[in-house]
Formats: sequence, C-alpha cells, structure tokens
Amino acid sequence: MCTHTPKCPTADSPEAEAARVVAGHPEQGWSLLCNGVVVFEDTGELLPDGRAIAPHRPLAITA
Repeated sequence: MCTHTPKCPTADSPEAEAARVVAGHPEQGWSLLCNGVVVFEDTGELLPDGRAIAPHRPLAITA
C-alpha cells in the first residue's frame, strides 16, 4: 500500500504507528495510516485484518 521512500512500517510491525497519515479526521478522533492501520485518539487501533488493539496510553508518572 505504501508508495513512500523509505517505505512506512507494515501493519504488523512494532513501529506501525510511525506510518504516514493518509486520511486524518481529528474531528472524529481517528486517522488512517499508509499501512492500513486506523489509529484512534484514545490510542486504540484497528488493523487491516480486522483485529482491534486496545488503547495503550502510557501510565501517568507521579513524583
């Protein structure tokens, strides 16, 4: 799917979220990445094969 140079990470790569946004809809809270992954503002993801990844926000750091 990716036509960029260098190629964007694949959907099954640990770096999948680093792919370029091809359709951004911040008003709706989601973006489609070049590798077919849909990322949501709550950090959840929908992979091209239909699997859902639960939100994975970092834990708050307390001092």
